Amino acid sequence: MQKLKGILTNHSETRENHTEESLRSRYYKTTNKNAMKALQELFNKMEGVTVKSVSEEHGEIALQVNKGRKAFVIVTVISVRPFETAVDFSVTTETKLPFDFGYSRQLIKQMYERIDKSMIYIGSGLNSGKK
Repeated sequence: MQKLKGILTNHSETRENHTEESLRSRYYKTTNKNAMKALQELFNKMEGVTVKSVSEEHGEIALQVNKGRKAFVIVTVISVRPFETAVDFSVTTETKLPFDFGYSRQLIKQMYERIDKSMIYIGSGLNSGKK
């Protein structure tokens, strides 16, 4: 049922205790400042992605995805401890239908894969209590 619910929506987001492991908050061994810088560089290099705004003080980056299906993405960067920084996503797909057939979930997974290659990944859902 949860999988069907994920397909029949046009919005997906990550969180600490998400039922789907691949959509849990991911943690990286870096500072908040370095993570923001690395993410901006990564997103600026991605084809079909435009960085719309960056809020260093709130730890947020707003993106517009124009390649393929259009989507609006908010990336949230939170420093949990020194050299432990969480990255979360909120993705809304722009469709005429009220659902995107799982595109927003796939977009999050693809972005996490790219981030994993540019920063040191240390785990997901580390502070959820679920191990």
